[in-house]
Amino acid sequence: MLAPLVVVNTTPLIALWLLNRFDLLRDLYGEVLIPAAVQAEFLAIEFASRQAMLNQAIWIKVMPLTNPHHAQTFIGLDLGEAEVLALAQERQADLVIIDELKARHLAEKLGLPLIGTVGVLLLAKENGLIAQVAPLLATLQANGLRFSQNLITKALILADEI
Repeated sequence: MLAPLVVVNTTPLIALWLLNRFDLLRDLYGEVLIPAAVQAEFLAIEFASRQAMLNQAIWIKVMPLTNPHHAQTFIGLDLGEAEVLALAQERQADLVIIDELKARHLAEKLGLPLIGTVGVLLLAKENGLIAQVAPLLATLQANGLRFSQNLITKALILADEI
């Protein structure tokens, strides 16, 4: 069976970097793709440590768009989100990992299968790659990532942690 073709946006990369768990992408999906704009957004702050982690994560591949103008058709999204959706369409991705609500709605309209950071953590627990979701969500929140209380509650119920 072929590994799924997965395209990842910036926020999930930042979340997994904060948790020092890029390995979850490898263990769950094998290789994942990011467009150039996502790489640039990810490296915009804390360049040295983020670049070092990307260099070590050889399963994260930067993939240029075949048609860079395609991303411009996604009005209202930032460049990283737009390139993720464009790359996912170009490559007929099996999954898009994206958190931003507007981009998620557009991905759904485009028929792109999607999951977010919380979904990745739930899948990691289900596969025995992490013991608990709650402390990881708490770490992300403590570092400025925002998730609705409703999402956190649902995730903790699904993870059988409340």
